[in-house]
Amino acid sequence: MIELIYFLSWWSPYLFLRIKKSLQMLQQNTYDKGYRYFKWIIKNRSKVFDIIDLIPLVLILVISFINNNIVIIILTSFVYINLYYRTYDKLSLEQDKLPLVITSRVKRIIVVIILLYSLIFIHIIYNYKINILNDYLYLLIILAYLQYFITWVACRMCMPIEKLVSIYYLRRAKSKLKKIPDIKVIGITGSYGKTSCKNILNDILNTKYSVCASPKNFNTPYGLSITINNYLSKFNQLLIAEMGARKVGEIKELSNLVSPKYGILTTIGVSHLDSFGSVENIKKCKFELIESLPTDGVAILNKDDINQTSYKLKNNCKVIWIGINNEESDLMATDIKLSSLGTSFNVTFKNNKKKYLFETILLGNANVYNILSCIALAKELGMKIEDIQTGVKKVKPIEHRLELKKYGSINIIDDAYNSNPIGSKMALEVLNTMPGKKIIVTPGMIELGSEEYNYNYAFGAHIADVCDEVILVGVDQTKPIYEGLIDKKYHKKHIHIINDVKIAFDIITKFKDKDIYVLLENDLPDIFNE
Repeated sequence: MIELIYFLSWWSPYLFLRIKKSLQMLQQNTYDKGYRYFKWIIKNRSKVFDIIDLIPLVLILVISFINNNIVIIILTSFVYINLYYRTYDKLSLEQDKLPLVITSRVKRIIVVIILLYSLIFIHIIYNYKINILNDYLYLLIILAYLQYFITWVACRMCMPIEKLVSIYYLRRAKSKLKKIPDIKVIGITGSYGKTSCKNILNDILNTKYSVCASPKNFNTPYGLSITINNYLSKFNQLLIAEMGARKVGEIKELSNLVSPKYGILTTIGVSHLDSFGSVENIKKCKFELIESLPTDGVAILNKDDINQTSYKLKNNCKVIWIGINNEESDLMATDIKLSSLGTSFNVTFKNNKKKYLFETILLGNANVYNILSCIALAKELGMKIEDIQTGVKKVKPIEHRLELKKYGSINIIDDAYNSNPIGSKMALEVLNTMPGKKIIVTPGMIELGSEEYNYNYAFGAHIADVCDEVILVGVDQTKPIYEGLIDKKYHKKHIHIINDVKIAFDIITKFKDKDIYVLLENDLPDIFNE
């Protein structure tokens, strides 16, 4: 037995690293919702099932003729020492953009993984025979090699428990909302701009009301349940609920949970096209929020968005249209001035020629649309224009969403959370307003279904018109962007292709220009690392 214990002392740390990494990938793949994690394993099988990790197995097969258990244990343990440090160094070099968060759900999955291994260890202990030591080693080596799959099995085994947990928190959230009958609920959805719009609205409304807004990107049933159960107070007058979805019916589910009276639809685009299947399905899903509003509810829609104006609304709530380019809008932004210091514009109301000046430190037309939506709703909720103007001026920068910040002497436009064609084009427009050298760092856009290549190719063409230097992250992922650049006659010497975004700053700091503006456009989760 002591031989096996010695082997486990080096096998276990290596296994720990694989368990941790597999849990991180499981979490980023939404706990295998829609079999996303399982599909990720299949797609990344060369990375998940590295042939080098089978060296201990090959070693035992080759030297088994020696018939000396001590030699076998020492050699395989030595290999696992090297595998551990190789794996550790490899994981240390990777940039964990979304590190593993030890949530209650992760803890439950870990317990199941421990139970699965405990059953195996109990079996080995009760049936231990020194003459079949190699068989035990074969089993343990294969288990470590298949750890990503074992994590998937553990996750699937936890599904019934997670369903019960979800039901418990949903019922608790609904019960709490019923105890605050006077609270007004605002739902916000769209293909992009949801979080920005939510934060802007929260900053404006908080100048007059007591507001609870869902934190971060808590835009799922579980996330909104946490918001209501842990953040909502009986003293709050308004609840702002961000609503995200990947398929038809999910916005309806969220609306049934919080029963919104007000709804903002930012913009409908092609985000998550691979899971929705079509733009029509995206439209249908996003309008589930608007169609859940009561007859005395209010919807804020975008008149410049063809996907909204072409939709036949199936309820008769009040609709307020905002826009920049369509003069039929109820609220319209004109005289827009973009600069490195922020944005200013005038707002006109339908049947009223008076112009109201709004100023914000936020950048770009995307935020003008978001602010217009928030102005419309704030006015509907009884706020005075001058108070709304003050609120807009106080709006804080939104993290990772066209956020301007400094990195030494370099100006960074952080748009890392953007991943859609319209938003990426608007981000380039913002970069184009900046003085000095213009650089983009991007891995491109994802989850765009069969059109992903075309959208990234067009993105490359747009980049060619704006940027002085281009840094592409990921050789395979950015191939369409590269081809779009080349077809636009963009010079190859200004294109830098890397596999780790951290290297980008080594490249940028070599430029000696006085004014450098860097657009960080989309930062893919670790599951897309090449």
